[in-house]
Order: sequence, then structure tokens, then C-alpha cells
Amino acid sequence: MATKTATKSGGTGPKKVVLAYSGGLDTSIILKWLQETYGCEVVTFTADLGQGEELGPARKKAELLGIKQENIFIEDLREEFVRDYVFPMFRANAVYEGVYLLGTSIARPLIGKRQIEIARKTGADAVCHGATGKGNDQVRFELTYYALEPSIKIIAPWREWAFKSREDLIEFAEKHQIPIAKDKRGEAPFSVDANLLHSSSEGKVLEDPAVKPPEIVYQRTISPMDAPDKVTTIKIGYAKGDPVSIDGVKMSPATILTKLNELGKANGIGRLDLVENRFVGMKSRGVYETPGGTIMLTAHRAIESITLDRGAAHLKDDLMPRYAELIYYGFWESPERRMLQALIDQSQEHVEGEVTLELYKGNVIVTGRESAKSLYSTTLVTFEDDRGAYDQKDAAGFIRLNALRLRTLAGRDRTGKK
Repeated sequence: MATKTATKSGGTGPKKVVLAYSGGLDTSIILKWLQETYGCEVVTFTADLGQGEELGPARKKAELLGIKQENIFIEDLREEFVRDYVFPMFRANAVYEGVYLLGTSIARPLIGKRQIEIARKTGADAVCHGATGKGNDQVRFELTYYALEPSIKIIAPWREWAFKSREDLIEFAEKHQIPIAKDKRGEAPFSVDANLLHSSSEGKVLEDPAVKPPEIVYQRTISPMDAPDKVTTIKIGYAKGDPVSIDGVKMSPATILTKLNELGKANGIGRLDLVENRFVGMKSRGVYETPGGTIMLTAHRAIESITLDRGAAHLKDDLMPRYAELIYYGFWESPERRMLQALIDQSQEHVEGEVTLELYKGNVIVTGRESAKSLYSTTLVTFEDDRGAYDQKDAAGFIRLNALRLRTLAGRDRTGKK
């Protein structure tokens, strides 16, 4: 049974902690540090969000560090991630600061939600994450925790422990016989976070925004310059704003995104070199790869172009930056995000049909869009005989009415100059 340990503030430490655990060196050090610092029982939670890593070693590492079998949770959340987080976000066409597709941001609320659910299941009174005190992820995790379990204890080791360098961490790992892979002993040239939607690379060799990223940074895409000199044509089918098929073949959400990632990778699609404004106040440079997401964004806007009314489309575009900012800042569980989501989802009721795309050397080119719910009317648009559907003479009155305030202003200004 875990013992209560006095914290620095004089309170009582946690009895049982649910740790977001990757099985890597840093979270393994955190696991041992929790046991040593708080004398608490640790539950590990490892989520498969499509990061492309084998998760079996995480179980073995946790067992090696003394975690009971019943306290090791490894879950495949790929379908839930895409269905309940990625797709709702893409219904909004959400991009942060005009370009970032929020690949890391959208994964954190799901991890945080499952940590809280596991804490309830196991009777844990605390949760722990491995995010640093300089980044956005600490905010995203903790806002999610508090929104779902207001009284939960939160442990953020990077804000608490005394380690000052990589050497300190390695020394601690060696002291506690935590296995260290050879490639983890030195400073990594950059850090990587990945899931089924994207990969994100930051730090070290990427810290100077004036220097071009080395090619080794890219995990998910080939260079557009090295992509095949031929066009790949695909059709994406939509229902209620979500992609449901590729080339007529119906697929699950995670399967669709996986397939689009493959197509994007092969055609050099989805690279982004960005200097962004973090929520904590600093600017940071990151290299992102979102191959499937880049294709989805273009396709979704294309199917909306023929199925959404102008007013609805423009309102969505007005609200999108606010929605994207909420996700970036970690407010997925906030009432305002839910309110916006309800509006967005209502707008997608008739967003269905197929979009034809050409993928070529980093480009996603829309070449066709069709829908049984289309608002596009060839009868109205044609310059040929429109058979009375639109009387062009009506435009004169329409223009004069819209010009009324401009004519009034011009008249006043002209009078004032006399």
C-alpha cells in the first residue's frame, strides 16, 4: 500500500497517479520519480493514436519498473481520435494562424479524457503528464483534467523536479536501472510528437527560423521535388461533412485518414515550416507534416462550396479562427467550443457528395465536385438563354439600393468641400 508523503507545501501527496506514459526515457524517468518523490502507486496509460510506434515495449518497460499488470493500460484510440476529434475539427476547416492544422492540439484532450476515466476506474486521486513548463501541452492537458474532474490533483514533473540537464536525467536513470537506448544518451537533434493526423518536430536544429530544416526532420512526407512526375487522381465521398469513402470504397474514419496519409506522403503533400505564437506567450518554430489532413481540408472546402449557403459558409469562416484558437489553447471541453461545434455540425447536414482531386508534387488540386444536395444551378449561372430564371434587369434596382448609403456619403462629402 502506498504511503502518504508530505509535499513541499506541507500537504498530503497523492496515493495513486495515472501517468500519460509513452514508454520512452523521459516518461520512464517520470514514473520512477513519482514513486520516489511521492511514495505513490502509479498507473500507466499509453494511447495508440497512430504515432507509428510499437506499444508492446511500453508494457514491458512499465512491468520492469514495478507497475502491476492491472495498473498498465494500453489502448488503441485511433478510431475514436479521428471520429470524435479530428473529423469534428475538420468540419470547421480549422487552421490556427492561417496555416497550422492543429495536429498536436487535437490529440491532448482525448489523452486527458482517458486519463481521468482511468483515474475513476482505478480509484486514483491524481494524474500526471510529461509536458514542459514552456509549452502549450501542459495547458491542454490540465484544462482537460480540470474540466472533467475539478478536484483532481495534477503533477507536472517538469515544473517541480530539480533536474537541470540531460545529464541529470541520464544519471537518475542509471541510478535506478532504467534502460537507456544508445540513441537516447545524447541530446536529440530535435523532438518529435506524432499521431495519425500529423508529426511535429521542434527544438535544437530547428530553433533558428532563418535556417532551412534538414531533410532528416521530415517523418511523414517525401520532398515535393522528389515526388513522382505524374498525377494521382482520387475521389473522396462525403456525408454530413465527414469523409466516408475513397474512390467509391467506404472506409472507417481512421482507415480513411491512413489512406490519405499514404497518398499525401507519396506526392509530397502536407509540409509546413511555421513560426507560431504559443499560448504561454513566446514564439516557437515548428516543422509539421499533415499529409492526409491537407488533402481533407481542400476536399472539404470544395464540397462545402456547392452545398453550403453563402450566409452559412461566411459565418463559418468568420467563426473558424476563434474555434481554432480554442483548440490550440486547450479549451476543447469548454462550453464555448461545444456551442460552436453545435453550430458547425448543424451546417454540415447537407454537406454530402464527391470531390475529385489531383495530387501532384505537393499540390492538392480540385478538379470536380458533385452532390445531390448541390445549390449550384447551371440555369442561373449560364450566360445563355436563362428562360426567365433570372431577369438581369432586376440587378439595376439591387445595385441602386446597395449603393444608397455610398451615394448619400458621397453627396455629403461633396457638399462639405464647397
